[in-house]
Order: sequence, then structure tokens, then C-alpha cells
Amino acid sequence: MNPLQICLLISCGLFAIGLTAALARSNSILVLLGIELMLNAANLNFIAFWRFGPSPAPASGVIFVLFSLAIAAAEAAVGLALVIAVYRHQKNIRLKEASRLKG
Repeated sequence: MNPLQICLLISCGLFAIGLTAALARSNSILVLLGIELMLNAANLNFIAFWRFGPSPAPASGVIFVLFSLAIAAAEAAVGLALVIAVYRHQKNIRLKEASRLKG
């Protein structure tokens, strides 16, 4: 196996773990952690294809990852703010009981 295939297998495993965590959990913080794992798997793909591509441009893969990390940080901040708002009203963070907020 070449290094690109190894990176892609690791990325596939991370994405599968993140997807399982996001779909199987009812705790909203664990769902956010699953989404973060999926974003990290995509970042690993960006770096792997940049590094092991036919003609890697200087730092283009790293720039993609930096933009992706900025989006992930913003997503985590907004998600945690929503979790805190739901907790203040309902005193729990279960996703099944968050449907009471529908107008």
C-alpha cells in the first residue's frame, strides 16, 4: 500500500466513526464531536491529496485546511451557544426533547 491509500483508509475510518457518533447519539455535545471528527477526516483528505498528488502546488492543501478549520471553529462556537441556550430553557441537552422549541 502506498502512503496515499493509508491516509485515505485512516480518513475513511475517522469519517465512519464521526458519522456513527453523529447519527447514533442523542446528546447534542456528542453529535457536535461526531461532526468535528467528520471535518477532520475531510482535512486529512485535503492534506493527503495535496501531498501525494501529481504536482503539489505550494501550500494549496494547507490553505484549504486552514479555511476548513476556521469554519469548524465557527460551527463549534455556534453549536455550543445553541446547546447552552437549550440547556438554560430545558435543563437538559438531549436532542429528542429539543423539539419543544419549535414555534
